[in-house]
Amino acid sequence: MQIETRMIQAGGLEFETDVCGNGDKLALCLHGFPESKFSWRFQLPFLAERGYTVWAPNLRGYGKSSRPEGRKHYKTPRLIEDVVALTEVARSEGLSPDLLVAHDWGGAIAWASLLTDAVRFERFIPMNIPHPGIFRKRIWTPRQFLRSWYVLFFQLPLIPERRLKKNKAEAIRKIFYETAIDKSRFTDDVLDHYANQALDDGALKAMINYYRGAFPSLYKLKFKDELDVPTLLIWGEEDTALGLELIPGTENLVKDFTYRPVPNVSHWVQQEAPEKVNAIIAEWLD
Repeated sequence: MQIETRMIQAGGLEFETDVCGNGDKLALCLHGFPESKFSWRFQLPFLAERGYTVWAPNLRGYGKSSRPEGRKHYKTPRLIEDVVALTEVARSEGLSPDLLVAHDWGGAIAWASLLTDAVRFERFIPMNIPHPGIFRKRIWTPRQFLRSWYVLFFQLPLIPERRLKKNKAEAIRKIFYETAIDKSRFTDDVLDHYANQALDDGALKAMINYYRGAFPSLYKLKFKDELDVPTLLIWGEEDTALGLELIPGTENLVKDFTYRPVPNVSHWVQQEAPEKVNAIIAEWLD
């Protein structure tokens, strides 16, 4: 299955989107920080072969997607609006929104979109991102707070961008390479992709503004008590940013919940262990 890139106009913005497949059902894949649509390179052909048309957009601020200035444009409600707009475009093209797949920040946006009834998908696969209701409560526990120190660092003006941009974005490379368990998955060309993306004018500011815009907008959202969309949570167990203690209780908040851990794999689960992740998805879809 060939992956093509197109610019999709949605909600007044442009989204640079990798597209694969020609089925009548949409699988929408949302990436995390500091990733891109490239992070789904192993899942696009796999899902396309299962009959989906797969869209993996660069989220606002990433790659060649629109990059509005100012943190107000990166508050969680604005990010939810992007999911809504992309879904509406897909419907206008005859695609039925069926599968929402998301990792890290993309997962936070996906959870929020579904829990506020902003969009409707038939199935949901979050990866290494907890239910936001649980995260809002447990982020302040001592163990998770130590893991999430960077969230507070990112609230500072200018300093995070300068730190991450230094030495041709060497820190971006380290975020992946030093936390990965199977470092062979993060070759120089993969690390170069993410570093070069971060070096684009205004890119790091936009990427970090997701964290700045999350407070207090994420806390103000009102979620429904129970998510009725069948949900498969995939989790690389060696995640240094988000602990396993964020998972228990999810089964009480999702009507049809399946949890599949992936041992000896880091936060970058779909890139580091694509064969295992794709096998888990295939078993669940079947």
